[in-house]
This record gives sequence, C-alpha cells and structure tokens, in this order.
Amino acid sequence: MVSAGIVLGAQPAAAAPAPIKLTSASCPAEIVQGQTSGCVTELQNLLNAHGAGLVVDGQFGAGTLYAVREYQAATAIAVDGRVGPAAKSKLYATAGSAPAPVNLNSSSCPANLVQGAKGGCVTELQRLLRHHGYSVDVDGDFGAGTASAVRSFQSSRGLTADGQVGTNTKRALYDTDESPSTGLDLRSSSCPENIVEGQSGGCVATLQSLLNGKGHSLDVDASFGPQTLAAVKAFQSASGLTADGAVGPNTKAALYANIGGGGGNGAPAPVDLNSASCPAEIVQGQRSGCVTELQSLLNHHGADLAVDGDFGALTDSAVRDFQAEKGLSADGRVGPNTKAALYGTVTPPSSPPPGGGYAKILDVAEAEAGTVEGSARANSYGSAVGLSLSTSNYAWCATFVSWVAKQTGASSYRNSYVSGWVKQARAGNYHLSVTTSPQPGDIVAYDWDGGSDFTGGNEHIGIVRTVSGSSFTAVEGNTTNPNGTNDGVYIKSRTTASTYDVVFIRVR
Repeated sequence: MVSAGIVLGAQPAAAAPAPIKLTSASCPAEIVQGQTSGCVTELQNLLNAHGAGLVVDGQFGAGTLYAVREYQAATAIAVDGRVGPAAKSKLYATAGSAPAPVNLNSSSCPANLVQGAKGGCVTELQRLLRHHGYSVDVDGDFGAGTASAVRSFQSSRGLTADGQVGTNTKRALYDTDESPSTGLDLRSSSCPENIVEGQSGGCVATLQSLLNGKGHSLDVDASFGPQTLAAVKAFQSASGLTADGAVGPNTKAALYANIGGGGGNGAPAPVDLNSASCPAEIVQGQRSGCVTELQSLLNHHGADLAVDGDFGALTDSAVRDFQAEKGLSADGRVGPNTKAALYGTVTPPSSPPPGGGYAKILDVAEAEAGTVEGSARANSYGSAVGLSLSTSNYAWCATFVSWVAKQTGASSYRNSYVSGWVKQARAGNYHLSVTTSPQPGDIVAYDWDGGSDFTGGNEHIGIVRTVSGSSFTAVEGNTTNPNGTNDGVYIKSRTTASTYDVVFIRVR
C-alpha cells in the first residue's frame, strides 16, 4: 500500500489558479480528472492537509486522482475518484482547511491551551477530541464548541472540568489504551436489554456515539440525560419505531443498521464476510454491505475498484484475478476459501519456531502497514474482540494485536486492553511470557506513565519488527502516520532508553 505522504505526479511548480471553496456556486457539482481551476487548487490544498503531498497546480491529474481515491477509501465514501457533495463535505469536516496539527506536549504549544487560542495546537486538540468521540469542527479555532467538548472530556476522565487543556488533560487526550467508553456493543450481554434515561457508563457512551453517527450532536459523556433522551426519541420516530426513549432490541438494531456508510451515493456499510449477515457465496449481481467489504478487501490486495457495494463486472474480474493469484479456483464466487484468503488467514505450522515468537506474526502485521484508521479494513480488526465500531471511534492498538494473533493462531488470547496482554504474559498464560531478549515477531507493550504497572490507562502495544541494541522498530495499530496525518497501522521507531517503560512479550 502506498503511503499517502508520497508525492505522486510531481512536476515543475507552476502558478496555480486562486483557490475557490468547493461548495461555492463557482465550482461544479462534481470535480473530476482533467479539470483545471481554482476549485482544483482548493481540492489539492485540502488533500495535502490530509497528507497527500501533492504539487498544488490547479490541475486534476493522475496524482490528484490517486489522492482523492485514497481519501475516499479512508473515509468510507464510494471510491470513484469524483469529488461530489459527500467528498466535499468530508474534506471540510475533517480538518481540511485547518492549520497543520502540532503535538500538544511540544514547546510550540502553551502549557495551558484555553478558549480563544488558534493554530496547529488547537487543530491537534480538536483531532484528539474527535478521536475520543466528540463532534467538534477541526478548524484550529478554540471556540465555545471546543471548550464544551473539553469540559465534557475532563468530566468523563475525573479531571477538573475547567475547559483548560493543561498537563493532566493532555495526558488523558493522548491516552492510547482501549477506551471502555465506546468499546461496548449495545447488543452484547454487557449492556442492559433496555437502556433508559438516568443510566450511565460505557453502554450509554456507545449509544451517544451511534446517535451522533446518525446525525445528532451529543456530548459523549456516558450519561443518559434529557438531550440523549430527546435524540433517542427523534431517532426512533425517524426510524418508524415507538418513540418512548427506551433503547431496546428494535432500537439497537436500527442504530447498528447501515452504520459507517458514506454520504450521498456512498456504499452500504461494510459487513464482515464471515458474519451470518453475508451469504455463503457472494456472487456477481449482489449489492450489499458484504460487497462493500469485499471491494475494500480487494483494494487492499491491489485492486482499484470503486467501493460502491455493487458486485458488477469489474468486481467480478478483480475477484477472479485475486483467486488466480492465490491459487484458488478463479470462478468469481466468493466462498469460504476466498474469504479466508482476503482476510489473510494463515494456517499455522504444528509447532512454533524457537525465538522471536510465532513466525507468521510479523508477516501478517507488516502486511497491514498503511491501513488507515476508519477504513473498512481497519474496522474489520474489531471482529477479533467482538467489536463492530469504526476504528475512528476508539483506541484500537490492542485490538490490532488481537486480530494478528487470531489470523495466525499464535495465541488464543484476545483482549482490547493493553493491560490484559501484559497481565497474561506475566502469568505465563495462553502461550505468552515476558522476555528481555526481544526478537522480530514478539509483542511489545508500552506504559507511557512509567512504573510498568500498566494500570493508569495510558498504554500502547505493537509487534516488534527489528531490534538494534536499545532501539527497535514496531508495527503498531492506532498510531500516528509518520507524516503527521491519519492514524492507522504504521512502523514506528522506539527505544528502551526513554521515559516510558517497555515490556516485551514472547509468543511461544
């Protein structure tokens, strides 16, 4: 997968037409390859703010087309390379015109970030708030909406809700462990059959996130108050359900229906191919979220399909090409073997090799490098731990490690919390143990707070790729792109000689 930071179609710089806002009457309803205008200049600037690295010349060429498709794939918009209403809206809603983000702990940001501030530090703050489930505009302007989200976030973490982003709030914002606030499926046994006003906790936080995904603008504070009640009733009414404000089985089913779909003519929401919702064989002529998932997976393996949920001739051709490449019967029918190959399932050998953990762990993890948070591929990792959330809505580093373990059969252990992996390794359970001689294929856990207790909620986890003395590299999910944009699966350089504590876990 090509990094979005690579400059494609670079050519000598030329004076670009003055940028024109994409939603203005001066721009066409759809901006497409071949056009040259200020609308394209604006588009290229927005794409670059998301890490595209384009030459801004106002010409919609091959490089711009590639960047558009990359952005659409990452944000669950139909991948057709055409910049229509849905893509325009997303580009502006996801910080396209904001100043570049600046790490809140850097010397460039004030010790206390407060309402009224503007710039890259505020962009980063808003980006982090959105990652924790708050619906704020990412525009680099610390206004009333951002201040309200900060106070809600502080309350949810037991901090003083003063709206000032100081040391403790920054630490909590960068908390990379799995967040229980949005990690619960309302349909699971962990949540009450009927969620009603007055309740609080992770199930309510998930409910609020789902309602926001349906167009509401609630604070995700895990408290079922009057505003959440009003949103539930409005959703029930719009869905043809009894508007009683009680979130029972029918309301839960409606909330999860078509979750994650794009806007406008976007694809149906992706559905795991191995779920009961998908047929045993997916074939040409079908249209569904199963086909959306299929197309996303094929693109991950090198196809260049429009992700529209429609199994047409091009998808059929891509399936046959994939099957032939994998040594499968190239019949265009997506049955169990093709599904397994698409998800990269590996049949483990009878006994693991000595040292370095399970041999296939690193192979499978490395193959995911470049997968962008919020994409269908990234969201599929949650199947390993029973989560159906978008990875844009929770911290998923340990979920990624669980998915890799599931794909390889390296260990039967699954947990969306870093602390769980460390606890089981220290106890020697599930073929896990702690090692002081790390090798490629080992798992590595970080405690950013120090102390190696892994109880403060500020942890991270990945898979060791290379080791050189005290330095090492790791494949990590839910980590920042080295180019500074779009979290995802990336290779990061780390060290054991730093302020954070590191524990290496061997899979025997």
